[in-house]
Amino acid sequence: MEQGKLDIGNFKYGGQEIFVVFDDVFVPKENIFMNGEIDFSGELVNRFAGFHRQSYGGCKVGVGDVLIGATALISEYNGTEKASHVKDKLVEMTHLNETLYSCGVACSSLGFQRESGNYEMDMLLANVCKLNVTRFPYEIGRLAEDIAGGMICTMPSEADLKSKEIGSLIEKYLTTCEGTNAEDRYKVLRFIENLTMGVASVSYRTESLHGAGSPQAQRIMISRQSNLDDKKELVKKILEIN
Repeated sequence: MEQGKLDIGNFKYGGQEIFVVFDDVFVPKENIFMNGEIDFSGELVNRFAGFHRQSYGGCKVGVGDVLIGATALISEYNGTEKASHVKDKLVEMTHLNETLYSCGVACSSLGFQRESGNYEMDMLLANVCKLNVTRFPYEIGRLAEDIAGGMICTMPSEADLKSKEIGSLIEKYLTTCEGTNAEDRYKVLRFIENLTMGVASVSYRTESLHGAGSPQAQRIMISRQSNLDDKKELVKKILEIN
């Protein structure tokens, strides 16, 4: 097995996390981005986090598209694709995923250009986007597991599937509908397992929760950007309250 690659069934997932400690580091003066300008440090963090939270409306949605596709495919392999509750769950998965995407588009399209020339996203909607990402992928994953069935937790190993001794038996009992291939069904189930419970789920679900700041960080920013005073003034104007 190559270093940095994990082989789970027929699904290869490459990647690793690193922990970097900067100890006694020399930074040339011309490479110093901020030098004692602490008045801007808080705003720098806010803007960086805003751009990062904006991007979640694209990256997690891409994974969601793949998971929805795998779920729809396994429903066909399981012979349940015509069941009304399966159709409803796939619609719900799509609704949640497209809601995330629409938040990403909204905070981007409602952005503005600063005097320096760079564009900045709508900070409130960027945080709304990320707060939704802390919730929706978990529900999308739960529905995927629901439709896939308990087989994603109880499948035999790939070695068993390809075993000369018992492989034919496993293939027999993994085969469902006419025209389906047991190995293809196995691949899709392993794929869903990996996205919802395996190595890849760390990126899709756990990182959705804590990446770019845990949920409370988005709530704090939403509170700061919510303009409650303006909203109260709207009510006073409507009701002619002085």
